[in-house]
Amino acid sequence: MSERLLLRCDPGALETCAQKLGSALQRGAWVQLQAPAGDQALIPASLLPDGPGVVLASGGSSGGRKHCLQPSDHLDQSAAATGEWLRRQGLSPHQCLILNPLPLHHVSGLMPWWRSRCWGAEHVFLAPALMRDPGALLWWFQSCPGLGDRPVLLSLVPTQLKRLLDQPEGVRCLQAFAVIWIGGAALSAPLAERARGAGLRLAPCYGSTETAAMVTALPPEDFLAGASGSGPPLMDVQLRLGEAGAIQVKTPRLALGVWTAQRPQSLAALSDQDGWWQSGDLGELMPAASASDLRLRVLGRRDGAIHSGGETVFPEQLELRLQNHASEAQLALAAVLFLAAEDEEWGQRLVALVRPECGADAAALLKGLKQCCGHWIPAERPGQWLVCPELLTTDSGKWERGYWQDWLINRQHELHS
Repeated sequence: MSERLLLRCDPGALETCAQKLGSALQRGAWVQLQAPAGDQALIPASLLPDGPGVVLASGGSSGGRKHCLQPSDHLDQSAAATGEWLRRQGLSPHQCLILNPLPLHHVSGLMPWWRSRCWGAEHVFLAPALMRDPGALLWWFQSCPGLGDRPVLLSLVPTQLKRLLDQPEGVRCLQAFAVIWIGGAALSAPLAERARGAGLRLAPCYGSTETAAMVTALPPEDFLAGASGSGPPLMDVQLRLGEAGAIQVKTPRLALGVWTAQRPQSLAALSDQDGWWQSGDLGELMPAASASDLRLRVLGRRDGAIHSGGETVFPEQLELRLQNHASEAQLALAAVLFLAAEDEEWGQRLVALVRPECGADAAALLKGLKQCCGHWIPAERPGQWLVCPELLTTDSGKWERGYWQDWLINRQHELHS
């Protein structure tokens, strides 16, 4: 039976956590990474194959939390594929400095550290407080000796990117990076244009816990030239679309299996008999900007679609559309989330949760947003608008739609009681 270690990833002691992780992996252990707070189900040691490896939580918008088993050699291969992508951009991976502001218990925060081990590159964790204070981040940058003497790499989610772009100090920091991988959630068109205008070398990408992080990435030169989407596949990845546009991935670094607390005594396989894994996302494949490969564009979650008045509606695409309209109209919109509510006439009807910018007039914002989508087809227009000052994504930039769906249900009960 393999050794199993449960490691709670304290954001205030990430270097210590990483050292413990490295030591356990050297012993051949499996390490289950855990969020800094909250209870988490523990996978039975009897289900673990020979190590070393990492157990990572992966939650979609429905269906509960899953845990993926990623052996070390799969994570090594992911790092190798990303390193080859960097070489194609004219960068030597071992000469890079990797700055990491993402949570270690997510694959997005684990892999920057892992890549540094594989490449022989320097890695530095960035404290969450720095990412929330662009002025302090710029001071930190300026105090680091030799920072401008080598390529610096960064991974961000769109929420972090926007926070930094909103401040001149944040823009100056971002302009210092050779590559900024941006993933975890969709990059809105206004945010992309702001980044291009500042000359930021963004590389929008797509990946998952199941695939040991990124499987596609758009070269920064293509992004700056106006290309959209998440880029062509990395060297060890094949892509295709399944029924209704479901994104399917074939790669030798798929997780060995998936464990859930609902079925605690078994592992579920990921791929079909031909090695293809179907993700929970919808997409389209477009001609790439400068290669024979196809470029991926993610459209939204498959399980997020709703049926309203005979129409199939994709809330995530509508959220991005409204963000674009709000940016053009210079509305003080900080965040918006579309959820579904049961409706006797429509079947389901959209409800919009809205967080205004700090100090903004909420009533004026809602009026402006309603005008922005006034020309949409009826099924796409929210039937209810609710101001939600606490509306936030997770640390990895994703919406916990189940949590906010429960929030909406409780709010509606309060309104009708």
